[in-house]
Amino acid sequence: MSGPGSDPSAPTLVAGVDSSTQSCTVVIRDAATGALVREGGAKHPTGTEVDPAAWWDALQSAIADAGGLDGVEAIAVAGQQHGMVCLDSSGEVVRPALLWNDTRSAASADDLVAELGAKEWAEATGSLPVASFTVTKLRWLAAHEPDNAARTAAVCLPHDWLTWKLRGTGVLDDLVTDRGDASGTGYFSGVTNAYRPDLLTLGLGRRDVVLPRVLGPSEPAGRTPDGMLLGPGTGDNAGAALGLGARTGDVVISLGTSGVVSAVSPTATADPTGIIAGFASASGEHLPLVCTLNAARVLDAAAAMLSVDHAGLSALALDAPAGSGGLVLVPYLEGERTPNKPDSTGAFHGLTLGTSTPGHLARAAVEGLLCGLADALDALVAAGVPVQRVFLIGGGARSDAVAGIAPAVLGRPVLRPTPGEYVADGAARQAAWVLSGASAPPEWAAADTEVFEADPTPAVRDRYAQARDLTVRQL
Repeated sequence: MSGPGSDPSAPTLVAGVDSSTQSCTVVIRDAATGALVREGGAKHPTGTEVDPAAWWDALQSAIADAGGLDGVEAIAVAGQQHGMVCLDSSGEVVRPALLWNDTRSAASADDLVAELGAKEWAEATGSLPVASFTVTKLRWLAAHEPDNAARTAAVCLPHDWLTWKLRGTGVLDDLVTDRGDASGTGYFSGVTNAYRPDLLTLGLGRRDVVLPRVLGPSEPAGRTPDGMLLGPGTGDNAGAALGLGARTGDVVISLGTSGVVSAVSPTATADPTGIIAGFASASGEHLPLVCTLNAARVLDAAAAMLSVDHAGLSALALDAPAGSGGLVLVPYLEGERTPNKPDSTGAFHGLTLGTSTPGHLARAAVEGLLCGLADALDALVAAGVPVQRVFLIGGGARSDAVAGIAPAVLGRPVLRPTPGEYVADGAARQAAWVLSGASAPPEWAAADTEVFEADPTPAVRDRYAQARDLTVRQL
């Protein structure tokens, strides 16, 4: 917060937080222009269940690494979606949070769909529950840890919990969220903008728990103890779209821990096949999304297999022929969400003496990763989602092989913005929006972009389609 002795000519500052699966990043930007002033970061522990206290500790470390919050007028948090944070009546965490990539609730997801029906779930929430969704984790909790389920007095998401901690009241009724993150719980409708207590009851077995109040895109969430204004925050994918300045017709492909294909759309989707999740955006529209569990770590695994770094992997892949001589990698290394195969494994197909080279293996890894994302993009187009521009972001997008091969596999030009912290930037832009009280977020300068173009290679997609279902289950 600026005080009585602050420089009136100094820019108004806002902070944005990205609390992701792997780390916490804080950016501090000029509220008017979006210019970066300073930033910091800290690591999160590994694993698919995490004590939320680790996120809070990482946030404090990231703030310190960014030089503190002196002069910051507003702050907002964007975070990993779906994670189940259960609190007891005194606000204490009941058990470690189950993260989006924890698949122990896969059977619970199947049961929920069977009990209500796929069409009914899609119409109610825009999505079919899969193992990543909060409602399935609540069903798992009720079945496997009934004492913890009984102790649960409030359920929230990772970003909700961090915003609540920043507010510092410790009062459960002060929990807040936004429609973007709430739309990934499995018990909220992004069309009616209301919770579905009946679906919460299907998951937890009861509805007498506190759920975060759902705020509008620019509605204040209160203030921190030292007076900083709080934004409602949002989920990481909605945050990235806001940080990029994505508009209707823009598709954002994010290659992080997961692979995400999302699009800003004026209309909601309700896909009874479960391929498309009908999420909401952080700016009032809809954000239909298709997610894969396997993205950047496919590149990590391929590089490890070949004993090269990521630059070496790219060089090998770019030197190999399109289609890898018929070699296909089905990249379900951690199970998969799209298609919904949580117990599956990855597989190579088409391995011959001729394709048993480092280059062919590298190319097959990149093409396999991109084919899964191309299937996701096709699903959005088939659902009537407008597609005009395709952005490629995230750690995996830094691979020159991914950026160079993507337009051939996707069949359309790809824009790669300058690498940046777009989720944290989206949170900062939301904080500036809340601070301004305006009807629309501030117009910040767009990131510089590289444009990649290539002739389409439909044969690569056809070959992948022959192999995508040929996998075995995990041991």
